[in-house]
Amino acid sequence: MSEALGTEKLDPEELGRIAEQLAAEHRDGVKFHRFDEIGGLPDAYRVQDAYVAATICHDACAGYKIGLTSKRMQKMCGIDQPICGTIFSRNVFRSGARLSMASYGRLGLEFEICVRLGRDLDPGSGPFTPEKAGEAVDAVAAAIELVDDRHADYSALDINTLVADNSWNAGVVLGDFAPPPARLDDLEGIAYWNGTELARGHGADALGHPFVPLAWLANHLAAHGRRLRRGDIVMTGSIVTTQFPTAPFTYRFDVAGLGSVDISGS
Repeated sequence: MSEALGTEKLDPEELGRIAEQLAAEHRDGVKFHRFDEIGGLPDAYRVQDAYVAATICHDACAGYKIGLTSKRMQKMCGIDQPICGTIFSRNVFRSGARLSMASYGRLGLEFEICVRLGRDLDPGSGPFTPEKAGEAVDAVAAAIELVDDRHADYSALDINTLVADNSWNAGVVLGDFAPPPARLDDLEGIAYWNGTELARGHGADALGHPFVPLAWLANHLAAHGRRLRRGDIVMTGSIVTTQFPTAPFTYRFDVAGLGSVDISGS
């Protein structure tokens, strides 16, 4: 279902209740489940905004994650577009971070290319094409997104609840930023687990080019009166199969021409 076809149905009181319940369920380690009251993406993003407002406290928004950047994953979730969520500054880690799996419901790792904005993308300058959005990018990095699916049942996955739950973002681990190469879509990324190669992907695996989901995000935010700002980081979507570690681990993600990012945990 396209977001543009949906309507807002939740009243402010119900919206706030769902956001507070999501926050409580994260604190209490409750398994992910659907909220039938959320009937479409417009309300899902309204709940997400309320959930973020309720949990960000004195922190700040460091940027955004973009998910479902493959047609296969969109088809599986029954939508025709990516999804997004907020990255909290407190959940931005540098390469070499060591995590505790006990801090998450179920920790997942997604291997991506992260971009950083060198200037604002004013909503009045839209609509944004991939080329136009890409002109605002001043640096890119190999990165790993942390997701927490809280043991979701993928056979009955509800996209509206997933979006409301901040699209499952639990943080990011960043390599060093470098100037954008001429052909970001051609870059090859290789993921390693405990030193053994797991899988490979390319920048083109994010809807053909990482700037395609970036442009979608810029237009999505503009439609809600918001903008991407200078310094924002944007995770452009996984190009390697998501990993769910169940034992002490070390992962490395190498992106040719960009560098590497490492993460370990127990």
